Amino acid sequence: MASLLGRLGGWCARHGRVVLVAWIILAGGLTAGTLVFGRPVNSNASIPGTDAQRAHDLMRAGFGPGYDAGGTVQIVLYSKDGTLLTAERRRAVEKAMVEVRKVPHVVRVDTPYRVGGVSSNLSIGVITVRLSGQDPGKLAETSRQISEAAQPVRAAGIEAVPADNATAADKEIKTGTSEIIGVGCALLVLLLAFGTLVAALVPIFTAIISLGVGLGVIGLLGHVMDVPKQASVMASMIGLGVGIDYALFLLSRYRKLLADGVPVHESVRRTAAGAGGAVLFAGGTVVIALTALMLAGFPMLRTLGWITGISVVCAVLTSLTLVPALLGILGHRVNALRLPFVGPRRGRAHASGNGWAGLGTWVAGRPWRVLLVAVILLGALAAPALALRLGPTDDGYADRGTAARRAYELMDTGFGPGSNGALIVVGELDTKVGNGDPPAPVVKDLKNRLGYVPGVAYVAAAKINVSGTSVLFQVLPEYAPSDPRAAGVVRAVRGLHVPGVRLHVGGEVAGMTDAGDRIAQRTPLVIAVVVLLSALLLLIAFRAPLVAMKAALMNLISLGAAFGALAIFFSYGLGSRLVGMHPPVSMNGSYLATLFFTVPIDSYVPLMLFAVLFGLSMDYEVFLLTSVRQAYLRSGDNRRAVAEGLGATGRVITSAALIMVVVFVAFIAYPDPLVKVFGVGLAVAIAVDATVIRGLLVPATMVLLGRLNWWCPAWLERILPNLSVADHTDEEPARPGPDKELVITGRN
Repeated sequence: MASLLGRLGGWCARHGRVVLVAWIILAGGLTAGTLVFGRPVNSNASIPGTDAQRAHDLMRAGFGPGYDAGGTVQIVLYSKDGTLLTAERRRAVEKAMVEVRKVPHVVRVDTPYRVGGVSSNLSIGVITVRLSGQDPGKLAETSRQISEAAQPVRAAGIEAVPADNATAADKEIKTGTSEIIGVGCALLVLLLAFGTLVAALVPIFTAIISLGVGLGVIGLLGHVMDVPKQASVMASMIGLGVGIDYALFLLSRYRKLLADGVPVHESVRRTAAGAGGAVLFAGGTVVIALTALMLAGFPMLRTLGWITGISVVCAVLTSLTLVPALLGILGHRVNALRLPFVGPRRGRAHASGNGWAGLGTWVAGRPWRVLLVAVILLGALAAPALALRLGPTDDGYADRGTAARRAYELMDTGFGPGSNGALIVVGELDTKVGNGDPPAPVVKDLKNRLGYVPGVAYVAAAKINVSGTSVLFQVLPEYAPSDPRAAGVVRAVRGLHVPGVRLHVGGEVAGMTDAGDRIAQRTPLVIAVVVLLSALLLLIAFRAPLVAMKAALMNLISLGAAFGALAIFFSYGLGSRLVGMHPPVSMNGSYLATLFFTVPIDSYVPLMLFAVLFGLSMDYEVFLLTSVRQAYLRSGDNRRAVAEGLGATGRVITSAALIMVVVFVAFIAYPDPLVKVFGVGLAVAIAVDATVIRGLLVPATMVLLGRLNWWCPAWLERILPNLSVADHTDEEPARPGPDKELVITGRN
C-alpha cells in the first residue's frame, strides 16, 4: 500500500497544476450546483416499528388537514396592554385570518376565539393553521409566509409569533460565521507551528477545497434522499478539523525531508508513502465509526452518520492528491514568507532534543508512576459522566430572540408547559363509531380514563377519522417536553387498558422516548462493532494485536472524559451560561437556579459523539504509533523508540489537536443547543486525548509492554494482508540529481 500511495503522491507532484485545477473545478462546480438547484433537506425523524410511529401513521389516515404530512402552523398572539377580546383587536385577528387563508397549502384556519384558544388571562391566544399537500422540508418557508400574512394583528399592537410542529431535529441550522472563525483560529495555530505564511496556507486551502466538495455532494444528495438539516453543520465541523489536520501531518513530514536534503519530488513520494498511509488508515477509522451508526435503529442518526462520513472521505482524498500536488508546485517555496519570532527556527524544527522527546524520555524512566497519575486524572474527569442527564431538548432552550423561543415562552405562560409538547393519542377501535354528539360510549370512556392519568393536565375533544375506525385525542401533560416526567406520562397513557381500543401515543415527547429506548437497546451493538472494526484496522496497519486492543481501550477512556465534561457543563449546569444558553421561562426565579441550570442532552447525541470521537481519537493514535514503530525498527530499543516517536510527533499532534479544539469551540457560538453540546464534547475530548492520553498514558503503557507491543503470533501474521503503514524506516538516503530524474524505487 505504501508503494501505491508513494506512486500516487509522486504522480500528483509531477502533474501538480493539473490536479490543482481539477480539484478547483470540482469544488466550484458542486458549489455552483447547490446554488442553482438548492440544498433540499428533510429530517426524517420516523422510527419504524415503534408505538409513536404507529400513532403518527394512524393520525395521517383520515383525520383531515393538519394531521396529514402537511403539518400545522400556529400564530401565537400576545396583547401586553389589554385583552384580545376588544372589538378592535378581534377585527384585526379576523382580518389576519383572511390573509392567512390566501397562503398556499393553507386549508383551514382555526380562530383563537374558540374553547381553549385563549389563555385564562385573555391576553394570549393561538391561531391554528392547518396545511395540506405541504412538503415537510419546506415548513419553515411556509411558516414565514403565514407570519407575514398575519401583519394586520401587529398593526393593532398585538405581538404575533409563528410556531410550527417541526421537531428539534427539523430546525434549520445555518452555517457560516463559525466556519470563518474556525478557519481564522486554525490559521493562527498553523502560523505559530510552521512560522511561514505559505506553509500555513497549504492546510487551510486544502481543507476549504475538501469542505466545498463535501458540502456540495451533501447538498445535491438532498434531491434524491432525505438529508437531515444537521448534516451540513456536522460535515463542516468534522470535515474542517480533519481536513486541516491531515494536511498538517503530511506537510510536517515533507518539510522535515526537505530539511534533511531530500529532493522535492522524492520528499513528496516518501511523504505520501509514509504519512499518507497513516492518513488513509486514520480516515478509515473515522468513516468506520460513523457508518456503524447504521446499526442504531434510528433512521435520522444512521443517515447523519454516513453523510458526515462524506466530508471525511473528501478530506482523505484531498490530502492524498491535492497536498502532494501543492507541494510539488511549491517545492522549497513552501518555507517562503517566514514570519519573524514565530515558529521553530530553521534547522531546529525537527531536532531530536525537543521538549516532546524529553517528555518521552521522562515517561520512559518512570512508567508506573505516570500510568497511575494518568489513570487517576482521567478517572476524575470521567466520574461526572455518571450524572449525565438524557432527554429531549425543547425550544425553551433555544437562543433568546428567536421566534421558536418566544413562541415557547408565550405558550408556557398562557397554557402551561405541556402545551409545547402535546401527546397525540390515537385509539384503534374494534367497532366503527360515528362522529356525532354525544360521542360513542367507548370514546367517552377513553376520554375519561385519559383525564385521570397522573400528569395529564387537559384532554381535548375527540376526533373520529372518516372511516370511524380510529379516535384521536390531543393530551396536554403537566410537564414541559424536556422534563423527564413527561416521558412517564407517555408510558402511563400507554399502560391504559380500555376494552375495544388499542392505544398508541405519538407526538414529540413520545417519539423521543421511543428513540431513547431504541438507541439504548442498540448502543452495546454499535459500540462493539466500532471498537472491533477499528481494532481490526489498527491490527492490519501495525500487525500488533496488543497495540490494537490497547488503542481501542485508550479511546474509550478519552470518551469517558468527554462525557464527564458534558455532565459538568449541562447536567450539573456549571457551564450552560458559558456556552451562551439561557434558562427557560418555566424555571424559578432564584439567582442560583438561573445561573446554574441543567440542560438535557438528546438521547442520540452520546452515541453520535461516541462514533465521531472514537474515530478522531484513532487519528492521533495512528500517527504516534507509526512514528514509534519506525523508530523501533531502526533501533530495536523499545524505550528509545517510545521517546523518539513522541518527540517526532508530539509537536505535530499538539498543533493538530489545538486546531481541532479551536474549530470545535468556534461552533459553540451556534444558537442551536445540539451544536453547542457537540462543540463542548468534541473540544474537551480532543484536548484530553492529545495531552493526557497520547502524552502520558500511551507512552507509559508502551514502555511497560516492551517487546510485546509488536508481538504477533505466526498464524496471524500469515493471514493478515500486507497493508502495514509502518513496516519501513522511511529513512532512505537522499538521491542525487535533479527531481525530474528521480527513479521511484526503494523499500516501502
